[in-house]
Amino acid sequence: MLDTHRLRVFLIAAENLNFSIAAKRLHMTQPSVSQHIQALEQQFGTELFVRSSRRLCLTEAGAVLVPMAEKMVTMSMHAQEVMNNLKGEVHGHLLVGCSTTPGKYILPKLLSKFIHLFPQVQATCQVQSRQETLKQLSQGKVHLALASTHEFDKNCEFSKLYEDKIVLVAPLDHPWAKEGRATLDDLFNARLILREQDSGTYKVVKQGLENFGTRIEELQPVLTLSNAEAIALAVEEGLGVGFVSEVVVSRLVSERVAIIYVDGFSEGLRQDIYIGRNMLQPSTIAQKAFWDFVTSATNQISKTISFEVLNPGLARRNL
Repeated sequence: MLDTHRLRVFLIAAENLNFSIAAKRLHMTQPSVSQHIQALEQQFGTELFVRSSRRLCLTEAGAVLVPMAEKMVTMSMHAQEVMNNLKGEVHGHLLVGCSTTPGKYILPKLLSKFIHLFPQVQATCQVQSRQETLKQLSQGKVHLALASTHEFDKNCEFSKLYEDKIVLVAPLDHPWAKEGRATLDDLFNARLILREQDSGTYKVVKQGLENFGTRIEELQPVLTLSNAEAIALAVEEGLGVGFVSEVVVSRLVSERVAIIYVDGFSEGLRQDIYIGRNMLQPSTIAQKAFWDFVTSATNQISKTISFEVLNPGLARRNL
């Protein structure tokens, strides 16, 4: 009889190809992870990993086991949740993928409210790039995903969660800061700090410029960063001006940078943040409960999010 916990240890190790990282994710010791893998190998009578001093990789047998182990672990979790649900309670383990800004500022609030309602639910959140988050949703590696997207997978259902406004910020001593305004032409002579090309923010700015008949390649970035918080802090330090989510500004540097309105351009810098689920994967009890919690027409969750992330002080006083 196969032990599903042991199979889950194998899957985490196979995903990371590193027993130490797998141990941290599983809240186990590295020797314990090794013991579980060795027990599986003894049970199957074959090695699942090629171990060397330089790297760890799956054997052919290990690669064959991965999809079967995924199905067995999923079915085991689903069976446990169904049995628990017969008692009238929502149980289970929720796997949520999230791109960086929603993962840091939105998802914790959603999960806090949700787990308060359903305290028997556990959650694991994976904050990654927008591209990797959507890839994991398509592959069924997460139950749900929060991200901006214009490339909808036909096998996934998406529901709009809230609208994220992208703003231009400048140091407080910047020439634009006094009036809080700039022109589109000013951007082409500015010391700009941009996000990486795969980010939602970059794509929003790129599309905005194309709407005015210009190309983002015509800008003169002095720095490219893969983190919105890093851009906000770099702007605060005077390295240049940059486009970031209004959520990040509100939460991190609201009184230490100036928001600059670019005439005729700033209005269109918005991106929709969606929650998505893979319709080819059977819904767990916890997944369905969380989806219903977030997307319910009577929940007004998007208005709550918009208020709380942009007015954290007021939100705390209203608790």
